[in-house]
Amino acid sequence: MTLPDDGDAARADRIEGVLLGAACGDALGVPYEFGSAPLDRGEVPQMIGGGLGPYAPGEWSDDTQMAVVIAQVAAEHGLRDDAALDLVVEGWLAWLRGGASDVGNQTRSVLGAVVAGSPTRPAQDARLASYALHAQTGHSAGNGSLMRTAPVALAFLDDPVALADRARAISGLTHADPLTGDACVLWCHAIRLAVLDGAVPDLGDLVRELPAERRDSWSGWIAAADTGSPADFAPNGFVVTALQAAWSAIRHPWADDSPTVGSLVAAVHAGNDTDTVAAIAGALLGGAHGAASVPEQWLADVHGWPGLRADDLRDLARRVARR
Repeated sequence: MTLPDDGDAARADRIEGVLLGAACGDALGVPYEFGSAPLDRGEVPQMIGGGLGPYAPGEWSDDTQMAVVIAQVAAEHGLRDDAALDLVVEGWLAWLRGGASDVGNQTRSVLGAVVAGSPTRPAQDARLASYALHAQTGHSAGNGSLMRTAPVALAFLDDPVALADRARAISGLTHADPLTGDACVLWCHAIRLAVLDGAVPDLGDLVRELPAERRDSWSGWIAAADTGSPADFAPNGFVVTALQAAWSAIRHPWADDSPTVGSLVAAVHAGNDTDTVAAIAGALLGGAHGAASVPEQWLADVHGWPGLRADDLRDLARRVARR
């Protein structure tokens, strides 16, 4: 794909908006994760930091940290081959050793097994550890792969078939349950269409991209989110309820001049895993409405591992899409 030139500045802004929207949603939700800070019903959340890190004001969490690793590999190597998946896992291992401020239990378990195994094929070992955990517990459908999936959409704006394959493959590096792959496929297709068309697509229409045996279930879950409020889907550590909470926040924003701001406020008010729900929603919102829909103060404040700020995410998003 050729990166949009100045004649298509709006689409270029939407490309940047994907990573910026996710990072700002993440940083906005960080202070309130699992009730770390109180948030009254009528209160607008702020990037005050704290949370489970604890984090500095405006600092993003593991949601964006892990997504940045995917984006860096996508920008420098692409995501089409197995070598790219090795690079992603190697990047996560380096992050785990030197930058991780908060790590989900499932992700830590899988990556810890890879470290212990001294791998020669990191992606293969991660996938085996992921499937072993699923076989052992039967509970591996957490939201930890959906939270980081947005860069995959940017890497395949011109190739929806490869997008679905790679979204599922990268999800499976840590999350073996098929539902997690489904969620990543759905959300990446939605982000792709948002960037290309400049609007939030109908998520229900995209269940056609999923295996036939689970389409009816996903249609029902999405329909419930269309009518329910974000808080109806807490706890949202399960990938389905995380997606439902994010989609509900997009469908039912707080009153605000900006649909991005209104929906991210609604996402944080979903409660529970607030940074993850808002990061998931923010990627799609930024793709539909662009970086221009994100408040300048948020862009000035947002930052995080590995020493990046908003302009760095802009550049990274452009490089992913250009490649």
